[in-house]
Amino acid sequence: MNGSRASISQIDGQAMIARRDRFLGLLGTRSVMMGILNITPDSFSDGGKFFTLDAAMQQAKKLAADGADIIDVGAESTRPGHTPVAVEEELARLEPILGRLARSIDIPFSIDTSKAKVARRAVELGASVVNDVWGLQKDPAMADTVAETGAAVVLMHNRDNVDSGCDIVADMRSFFDRSLRLAANAGIPSARLILDPGMGFGKSRAQNFTALANLAALKDYGLPILVGVSRKSLLAGLTPVETSLVRTLAANLAAAANGASIFRVHDAADHVAAFKIFDALARR
Repeated sequence: MNGSRASISQIDGQAMIARRDRFLGLLGTRSVMMGILNITPDSFSDGGKFFTLDAAMQQAKKLAADGADIIDVGAESTRPGHTPVAVEEELARLEPILGRLARSIDIPFSIDTSKAKVARRAVELGASVVNDVWGLQKDPAMADTVAETGAAVVLMHNRDNVDSGCDIVADMRSFFDRSLRLAANAGIPSARLILDPGMGFGKSRAQNFTALANLAALKDYGLPILVGVSRKSLLAGLTPVETSLVRTLAANLAAAANGASIFRVHDAADHVAAFKIFDALARR
């Protein structure tokens, strides 16, 4: 029995690596869409909508059919004022869906968590990427966990509180410098690292706009940049007539022009269509 379990684990590990490398291999070739799957009761946009296993699977299949390149699964809301979730509760929400995702849908998926134990279990169940909204800096075990599992990792900029007087670009660079030191010390190859400016996290509205407009200031890191602005209220009120989709598409296209290449979105089909045009024009 032990040999059988080891063999199955080895096969699962090979599948995870293959999916990870398929995802990483897309970066730099075109804009990449990360579909959002929140299995939470309290996320800001779709809390409770995909909380049941059947609803979550249906949404995952829809995201894949709509052209998402990777599905980002989260079981704890990270919106401002969210209620923290214990490791056990987060795992109880995740475990039923993750194994089925790996068996049923042939695209990579990532785990949106800042907890090392959750990240490790998610990778065991097939996740290829750890999307850490605290950039390896919240859980002291996260960097080593990512290194040991072989997952790729998104390092997102975050702050404990909003300081409207700080230079947000300098703050992002200082934060990323620390995250990258943690990654290097743990032995995570740079080819598996992605930066995220953390739109809507620990920033004033003006600082969010500054961060989005200055993505080029992060280019010298030589790493892919992910942006997550989908349906966020920080974009509201800029025009008299607007929808969350229009706002999100406009912001993501601006981010692409400034150097972003991965886009975390709720509306995968619309973004895939829009970015086919953007990429065709940008390549010319």
